[in-house]
Amino acid sequence: MRGFRNLIVWQKSHSLVLEIYKITAKFPSDEKFGIISQIRRAGVSIPNNIAEGSGRKSDKEFAQFLSVSMGSANEVEYLIELSKDLGFLNLKEAENLFSLIAEIQSMLYVLINKKSLT
Repeated sequence: MRGFRNLIVWQKSHSLVLEIYKITAKFPSDEKFGIISQIRRAGVSIPNNIAEGSGRKSDKEFAQFLSVSMGSANEVEYLIELSKDLGFLNLKEAENLFSLIAEIQSMLYVLINKKSLT
């Protein structure tokens, strides 16, 4: 059993979720069931799949869950872009989120390749 809390990628993705919740609390209330819901669900999916996958028996299974996390990270990246373009995020907020998501995506990429080869 792997301790997911010890994985830096899980820690960073958990921090991303906390930031997403904080920032989306300022979004227009009519987006509650739109972008707010979508970006929060996609954001939570990243560390959630890392945690779930870490409990699987094989590295191959773990890599599959990491791939789902990567898909969710890509979804979050787009939703950040959309939120910025709609004026829900200022440039600094968006850049901070883009930086964190890029770091998470890079870490996931490395981990997926490592686990897929074993």
